[in-house]
Amino acid sequence: MTFREQEVDNFLTMFEAKKAFIRHFPGCNHLELQKDYNDPNIFATYSIWDSQEDLNNYRHSELFAEVWADTKAKFAAKPMAFSLKKFIEVD
Repeated sequence: MTFREQEVDNFLTMFEAKKAFIRHFPGCNHLELQKDYNDPNIFATYSIWDSQEDLNNYRHSELFAEVWADTKAKFAAKPMAFSLKKFIEVD
């Protein structure tokens, strides 16, 4: 997600307020906010869900609607989103 420079702090404040609710949504086992090394306006979330159904339940929840509406209003560029499942793990 690429944010307008003046919106980064607002996004971080919102994420701080909502992160526990997202992390403890049924089926969510892990949540991270990652930041680009070079561009201070680029972030990504990384989450691990028990199932696609759990993720879809979150995507159709009031919590997601609220978080997404607030987040997308701050974008400087169109976001990318995709769902992945573990394919190969190397120890």
